[in-house]
Amino acid sequence: MLNGVILDVDGTVVRGDEALPGARAGLDLLEERGLRRLFVSNNPTKPAAAYEERFARAGFDVAAEEIVTAATVTTAYLDRHHAGADHFVVGEDGLRDILSAAGVSVTADPAEATVLVASIDRAFDYETLCTAMRVLADDSVAFVGTDPDMIIPAAEGDIPGSGAVIHAIAGVAGRDPDIVLGKPSAPARELVEARLGVDPRECLVVGDRLDTDIAFGAAAGMTTALVRTGVTDDATLATSDVEPDYVLDSLADLDAVDALS
Repeated sequence: MLNGVILDVDGTVVRGDEALPGARAGLDLLEERGLRRLFVSNNPTKPAAAYEERFARAGFDVAAEEIVTAATVTTAYLDRHHAGADHFVVGEDGLRDILSAAGVSVTADPAEATVLVASIDRAFDYETLCTAMRVLADDSVAFVGTDPDMIIPAAEGDIPGSGAVIHAIAGVAGRDPDIVLGKPSAPARELVEARLGVDPRECLVVGDRLDTDIAFGAAAGMTTALVRTGVTDDATLATSDVEPDYVLDSLADLDAVDALS
């Protein structure tokens, strides 16, 4: 029996500010079944309140309390493991604002950094790459990634995500991140499970990515459903070591999940 559902956002429910085909029918079905729900996004640039507004523009009534992002996970992780550290952020102003608002010390001076946080940065350039390499030349500086998404679905089409920036920095620094947060990381699972308050064995995860959404659910012992409305095509599905319990054309097909039918 299912008592809760975790839903990815981009590529699963919306693309940009537009609802994806089948999203309304799927969310209505979950509401009819009375499942507790949580929307979990690997986007680290927007606070939950901004997602609430974005869902409203797409025609959905979603409260900020129902939304967890990679920024939520990153803030919690840094507060727990690097309290009092000075964080140099390779990322966008939205992430810096979220961290600062949560009391995380963010520095613009690379020489002060004791933690480097790497994330999606649409202004990422060669100078930024050089700076990150110099910061991480000091092995005592922690290297934290917000999320692993190499490609993300955007209104204008798929674009490079945080994973692309993290890999570029890791390549020149000659060291892997100490941790990459967001889905499917253990810190993300712990935070989401605590927020949802449902036994993982009674939870369904729905998303468009095998390496994040489906891997997240599989690691926690949840039922998993992949939707074809995002970045995963049949060729990727056929060669992946990560296998979802269900493959659906869209959220409208959630009634194919045995526990929901």
